[in-house]
This record gives sequence, C-alpha cells and structure tokens, in this order.
Amino acid sequence: MPRYVIEREIPGAGNLTVDQLAQISAKSCSILDKMGPQIQWIESYVTGDKIYCIYIAPDEKAIREHAEKGGFPANRIAEIKNIISPFTAKK
Repeated sequence: MPRYVIEREIPGAGNLTVDQLAQISAKSCSILDKMGPQIQWIESYVTGDKIYCIYIAPDEKAIREHAEKGGFPANRIAEIKNIISPFTAKK
C-alpha cells in the first residue's frame, strides 16, 4: 500500500498546546476508525506553521476524503517513492 506525506498549512501550528494537539489527534483517529483500515496515520511532525503527516492509504483520494471530513487542510500530498537514512549509505 502506498505511503504519503501530507503538508498541512496551519498558521501557528508550533504554538498549539498539548491539549489542542490531543483534540486534533482524537478527531483524526475518530474519522480514520470510520473510514476503515485501508487508511492509516503513521505519525506527524509539527513545525512553526505546518504539520507534515505520514499516512498509508490506497490513493490520494482517501487522504483528501479524510482531510475533508476532519476539516484539516491537505495543501500538498506526495506519494513516498523510497526511504533513505544514514543506514542507506552502509549498503
């Protein structure tokens, strides 16, 4: 199943409180539960004005559906083609 990086532009994202992040997470998980196991949230990275999310999904349409149902922006969606790390250099 493909993996995706979703860029969500959220002004002030880096200033969200732990409680606010927990509420956003709970809402996302609730929607994912209703959508079924074909779409999974792996993790997200919060920066100053953006949140970058990693998802497993059958296609970009499923990512957009989740964003629409949750009221979350999905400004850019890119399919992950490969993963590299420091271990890649030690092949």
